[in-house]
Amino acid sequence: MNLKKRLNTWYKQLFSLKGEADAIAAGLAVGVFIGVAPTIPFHTILTILICFSFKKNITAGYLGSWIISNPLTVPFFYVAEYRMGKYLLGNSYNGLNLSDYSLFGMAHMGWDVVVPLLTGGLILAPFFAVPSYFIAYKLILSVRRKHHDHGKKNP
Repeated sequence: MNLKKRLNTWYKQLFSLKGEADAIAAGLAVGVFIGVAPTIPFHTILTILICFSFKKNITAGYLGSWIISNPLTVPFFYVAEYRMGKYLLGNSYNGLNLSDYSLFGMAHMGWDVVVPLLTGGLILAPFFAVPSYFIAYKLILSVRRKHHDHGKKNP
């Protein structure tokens, strides 16, 4: 499936969800946060646990996680997070060569990789999650208003 079709599918899935716009947008933001953070292979379970705990839309969380975290974006996120973590922890950046993007793969590389990566991930993730909430919330309201108004005009 090409990228345009996949994005269209995600768009349709997101805007067809039932529930309060806030719960859907918050679920999406949770998924985006988890998707940006270096938590592979725990994205799905973490998203479900957090969305369930805070009564946010789990499906939206799942979609958010998989939209933002994919084979094209993960390498860029992880390198940026690692570099940021190294900088924040006062360590020099000496390159990152990951062949396995899971926490298990990184754990084999040691704390020198895991700690900066998680540190950078926890700092970087909100920069994607917070705007995704507001964008999704406004879009959901707009799409619903449009469909509601369209329904009134054509009984």
